[in-house]
Amino acid sequence: MSIEPNGAYDEAEKGTVDIMKLHPSIFFGAKHKALVAEPKKPAQKPKKVSKWVRWRLWFNTYRKFFCFTFGLNMIGLGLAASGHFPYAIRQSGTMVVGNLNFAILMRNEFFGRILYWIVNTCFAKVVLSLLGCTSVLQHLGGIHSGCALSGVFWLLLKVVNAFRTLDIQHDAVLTMGVVTNFAVAVSALSAFPWVRNTHHNVFERHHRFVGWFGLLSTWAFVIMGDCYNGITRTWDLSGIDLIHHQDFWFTIGMTTFIALPWICVREVPIDIELPSPKVAIVRFERGMQQGLLGRISRSSIMEYHAFGIISEGTHAKYHYMICGVQGDFTKSLVNDPPKTLWTRELKFAGVSNTSTLYKRGIRICTGTGIGAALSTCLQSPDWFLIWIGSDQEKTFGPTISGLIHRHVGPERLILWDSKLRGGRPDTMKILKESYHSWGAEVVFITSNYIGNSEIMQGCKEAGIPVFGTLWDF
Repeated sequence: MSIEPNGAYDEAEKGTVDIMKLHPSIFFGAKHKALVAEPKKPAQKPKKVSKWVRWRLWFNTYRKFFCFTFGLNMIGLGLAASGHFPYAIRQSGTMVVGNLNFAILMRNEFFGRILYWIVNTCFAKVVLSLLGCTSVLQHLGGIHSGCALSGVFWLLLKVVNAFRTLDIQHDAVLTMGVVTNFAVAVSALSAFPWVRNTHHNVFERHHRFVGWFGLLSTWAFVIMGDCYNGITRTWDLSGIDLIHHQDFWFTIGMTTFIALPWICVREVPIDIELPSPKVAIVRFERGMQQGLLGRISRSSIMEYHAFGIISEGTHAKYHYMICGVQGDFTKSLVNDPPKTLWTRELKFAGVSNTSTLYKRGIRICTGTGIGAALSTCLQSPDWFLIWIGSDQEKTFGPTISGLIHRHVGPERLILWDSKLRGGRPDTMKILKESYHSWGAEVVFITSNYIGNSEIMQGCKEAGIPVFGTLWDF
């Protein structure tokens, strides 16, 4: 359910924005032949890839999950609407909150971390497709979207059926049904890719606050609907009948999954390093494992932004986030540096967290994408780093440069500096050579939309296993 994002705001937030206009020059490690600066060559047009490759990239695991969950629900909904699904007719509320419950679970940080831990701990030791495991974990958002949208349609069916039996329905139940339907629909529609990627604050305010209102109205709708007896036209307020309804327990689960991440919110002290006007390096206390991302904000409940985490390991004293200066939030870090920020202490896992499943891999990134990529290469000697940027040491400062030079040996490092050498690099040539010479099993990409698409297409065409940047969290 993702489309091409139109703004750089979202890219800066995910650590994928390129902070250069020119494309790079190169420094090779000891085992590579260094290139002498050459005159700037005209940029080559990207090689056209087959329609089959483009289709495979478009119809990824995210969309497969979405089509499966949404399609299965629509079949069930059609059967229920035609009177051929007795359970769904009897338990229409359960079909609604069951879907919403599962949708929220897919986005819960606790569930995500547990799932990644299980896969990283157990699945690497059994005969399973490791690429499949990574793909499933990366694209759980497809289940989230499919179940959430299905929940909206099941709720619509429940409200329509309630109005079809006006003679046994209480006005208060009907009213709460309409209010709940509206709130849940607005929350779901605000998460559509175009809204989420081009109007971040609109998405967050509606998806979160209207969603919270939708949760409250769901509670009212469930309790009122389960406690009212339309035949006798009486209310059973004892609660005995209520606890025997499935939708009541699903709503408890949904509330729990929503609340859990918020109990981890803390205001923490930070230091901000400003090596250049284009980048803010935010330093936090305590070390982290690789492959994690964190959400930060100036407010406890408003405008959270996700960035990749850089750390030398759990033993380290600090961890860092690289914030490319693009939107209002990141600009405020430069213009008015805070002493504290709000964050969820429990970080969520990204695709790099599965790097431990592979014997060797390539981590390629552009610009501020180094924020999501570097930890993997710092903490594992089996990962090769390719970083495309503009005058990296000056732009990103001594902290980031120092981490790289201390922990990433020249034999597994390629830096491409656009300031020393203009022109578009042959990224796929470099990547293919590094992939084969390093003996890698997989490539992870953190880049902007165009760069990510080109590398993904090139790797698929070459038969190289690859995972790219997502724009769905």
